Amino acid sequence: MKGGNFAVEHYCQETTLNPKIDLLRNLKAEAQLGGGQARIDAQHAKGKLTARERLEVLLDPGSFNELDALARHRSTRFGLDKQRPLGDGVVTGFGTIDGRTVCVFSQDFTVFGGSLSEVHAEKICKVMDHAVRIGAPLIGLNDSGGARIQEGVASLGGYADIFLRNTMASGVVPQISVILGPCAGGAVYSPALTDFVFMTKGTSYMFVTGPEVVKTVTHEEVTFEELGGADTHSERSGVCHGAFDNEVACLLAVRKLVGFLPSSNRERTPVRPTDDPFNRENVALKRIVPENPNQPYDIKDVIRDVVDEGDFFEIHAQYATNIVVGFATLDGNPVGVVANQPASLAGVLDINSSIKGARFVRFCDAFNIPLVVFEDVPGFLPGTDQEWRGIIRHGAKLLYAFCEATVPKLTVITRKAYGGAYDVMNSKHIRGDYNVAWPTAEIAVMGAKGAVEILYRKELDKADDKTQRYDELTKQYNDQFASPYEAAERGFIDDVIEPQDTRRVLITALRTLRSKVDTNPWKKHGNIPL
Repeated sequence: MKGGNFAVEHYCQETTLNPKIDLLRNLKAEAQLGGGQARIDAQHAKGKLTARERLEVLLDPGSFNELDALARHRSTRFGLDKQRPLGDGVVTGFGTIDGRTVCVFSQDFTVFGGSLSEVHAEKICKVMDHAVRIGAPLIGLNDSGGARIQEGVASLGGYADIFLRNTMASGVVPQISVILGPCAGGAVYSPALTDFVFMTKGTSYMFVTGPEVVKTVTHEEVTFEELGGADTHSERSGVCHGAFDNEVACLLAVRKLVGFLPSSNRERTPVRPTDDPFNRENVALKRIVPENPNQPYDIKDVIRDVVDEGDFFEIHAQYATNIVVGFATLDGNPVGVVANQPASLAGVLDINSSIKGARFVRFCDAFNIPLVVFEDVPGFLPGTDQEWRGIIRHGAKLLYAFCEATVPKLTVITRKAYGGAYDVMNSKHIRGDYNVAWPTAEIAVMGAKGAVEILYRKELDKADDKTQRYDELTKQYNDQFASPYEAAERGFIDDVIEPQDTRRVLITALRTLRSKVDTNPWKKHGNIPL
């Protein structure tokens, strides 16, 4: 890893007879040092990289082109006119990841604690505008003490300028926020407006109001980590899409994520060459669904067995674990995977999983990434807590997202597809392009137990041997309704396939859907049930 001293040596390694050239080199060497070697050392002592070192990890070697390295703030109050470091606390520019252009900004905590000033914000806005103009992903590395108090409303206005650009760029270019230090107050809303938020454990945190304010207002005593650390936001709030042990792991994960994404909504997804045969049989899937319908299994085993090289990049892995979302490739082409997880809450849909799934589906649709759904869902989670907190409204978000999506959409029903959840999980009725089921699929209004108790209540009350009669009626119901064949008869699924053929079937369908064209009625925008 090259530190600040390398940068100085790089720019001062030779002198010229031209004083103007010498001045330029000296200024650039000064800019490379940020807040100075002492503050760089302090940053390292905290286990954190500097703004420029982070870019070296994130970008292809030697690809970074800096913008506005010589910018300085214009404030004169509170003695700031005597402290005008070059760059003003943020490094901006563009480079490449695996040869593809990305635009970046990296806040420099060694300069005024990375605080946002008018000029600091102008630099970020310029690179954001550039990203939209050229159609390149925008990656922000956040490490800031917040608004620069000495500049007053000018710094607040700078935040609003950034928020507007985040909103306008949404669905146009992928936006990724990486939290590598403090991110508090109004600063949190820029990452919240972006597509993905990654954090590092122990060194990053996000919150609207800090522990001291919380204690004053609510009398709660809470640490920085408990209130807004990576674990809190990746497991409880869902703000964070991925929490990592250190900065290098976090930045390498961003590189991997970018590899699945198109540069903009005008571009196709990047093709990743694979040696994994398209017709490889998924032998392990023959026995993965247990005979006992109430016994769990791990849907991630299904996903990894089907996708190329078993490489599945999960998003939101610790949050709402009853639904699984993430990226993979099939036949070398990126797909977004949405799957119910029987190993967590039996794969039931609840408020958090609905929100998690809906946002992921909408991202994939915005950037023309095909969706592959693995369905094993017993329904929506019952109870007063869910109803009072709005499961109707939140569950409708996932339904809305699938209905609205025009990308290729494929569904594999592995086991349960019950009730309204059957409709929601990309059913044929809401424009699923290719829907198949395994022979183990149970497609019905509800499970046999509940159905028999409702349909045959009077008959069971009169039966001499209630247990025997209950078992007979349950089998009868399962044979008639809890199978894939009635749905297949009606065309609600396109085929019933053997599990080992899943990969071949999905890839074949995706190949035919590459030329798919589907549209929604003209509108300014819909009104998703937020």
